[in-house]
Amino acid sequence: MRGHVSLWLFVTLLFLAACGGAEPTPTPTVAPTPAAVSASGSAGVIVAMGDSLTEGLGVSMDEAYPAQLERKLHADGYNFTVINAGVSGETSTGALARVNFVLRLKPDIVILGTGGNDSLRGIDPALTQKNITALVRTFKEKNVIVVLAGMQTVQNLGQDYTTKFKAIYPAVAKAENVILIPFFLEGVAGDPKLMQDDFIHPKPAGYAIVVKNIYPYVLQAIKQVKK
Repeated sequence: MRGHVSLWLFVTLLFLAACGGAEPTPTPTVAPTPAAVSASGSAGVIVAMGDSLTEGLGVSMDEAYPAQLERKLHADGYNFTVINAGVSGETSTGALARVNFVLRLKPDIVILGTGGNDSLRGIDPALTQKNITALVRTFKEKNVIVVLAGMQTVQNLGQDYTTKFKAIYPAVAKAENVILIPFFLEGVAGDPKLMQDDFIHPKPAGYAIVVKNIYPYVLQAIKQVKK
């Protein structure tokens, strides 16, 4: 397993060298309009907002975690619509720039998984934390329940950086009193059976584990919607 993790770190660093391009134009997956969601009799709207880990780079839309999450919710009797609003390559700054777009989707819950690309680009964790805090507060002001997906970064960036980055998510969750998923890729990262060849993005089976891991936190958010 140690060898698998080392390979993942090595390939991730190669990705770091290749990801220094300009911030992508926000082009999230086409999603149902709020009117269409209402007409479908949905109990509510969950928007999955994030980067390529949310969008599902390398897998079909039907295999990305938002689609798998929606199927599991429906199977368990929770008729929520889950909208995939992931944008590959996006940083927390890019996410903040399109927060109003996400609000136009009329979410009851937002699963916020951003910041991974910040770490790959070596962006100051203080800026990442500032952006994530601003995102969370913007959603809360609109009475949107936030589920914050914790991210981690590669050890090769130095102990000080990795420690500060990892601390962002519990710090924001505590300060803003929102639900925290401790680590979005728990049990998936570093496993070649669950990760694609780039060792950055999960395979469909990896996303199935992601859904299993985050599911209790999503149900916690749904209970808050129903209060």
